[in-house]
Amino acid sequence: MSERSTGGMVPINSSVAHPARVYNAWLGGKDHYLADQEAAELAAAANPQVVPAVRANRAFLGRAVRHLAGKAGVRQFLDIGTGIPAADNTHEVAQRVDPGARVVYVDNDPIVLAHARALLVSTKEGTTDYLEADLRDVDGILTAARETLDLSQPVGLMLVAVLQYIPDADDPHGIARRLLDALAPGSHIVLSHPAADIGAEEVAESMRRYNDRAAEHAGATPRTHAEVTQFFDGADLLDPGVVQLPEWHPDSAGGLSPGALPMWCGVGRKL
Repeated sequence: MSERSTGGMVPINSSVAHPARVYNAWLGGKDHYLADQEAAELAAAANPQVVPAVRANRAFLGRAVRHLAGKAGVRQFLDIGTGIPAADNTHEVAQRVDPGARVVYVDNDPIVLAHARALLVSTKEGTTDYLEADLRDVDGILTAARETLDLSQPVGLMLVAVLQYIPDADDPHGIARRLLDALAPGSHIVLSHPAADIGAEEVAESMRRYNDRAAEHAGATPRTHAEVTQFFDGADLLDPGVVQLPEWHPDSAGGLSPGALPMWCGVGRKL
């Protein structure tokens, strides 16, 4: 596995919360600091559905990758907003279907890079690569991804629980569209996003508490069903469309009640 950066290495600031480390805390991991744990606890206290939503989101990622690798024949993935490695990372799920699958991971937290070296290990037949970059650096991400992925062939673009950290002023819809536009027809976009129209008051207060602790990583923004659906412009939404996490191709390991979790998700195929 190789690691690269689109810019200088970003120093670790343990005094403010970071999305990847807060997510790790919600998943019950140990790879975070006190500031991340406090932000996670405060946000979850305001919205008790945060933790089950995060776990359901992880399960959605696995189902979506299995669908792309197993039914859509996708053999390469660009996973932006990787987060600290946990069980069933994108390459692990994809390489169970095809050991030759190739995956490029992207995140902007240097702690993720440290764990990526040890945990995001490919099969002998396949490839994993890690890029330290910000989602806003679309050109840099695509240039680096081309060293591992063949963008003239279908790619699974993973934007799972990451676009909420791009404020409207930075045009998150434009970022998603530029990424998708660079990929071949037959590529897929896999996306999940906190909902502004499910448990709206609790979600807003939870986001406010997170933002208060996140300093330069603040700005988490929930969005409505219509706003999340707009991220799929240029793609044909797969059934059942943009739905709540437990409703996207549920499996027998589900058990979460549809409607209870404040996140939207979906998968679209580029035409």
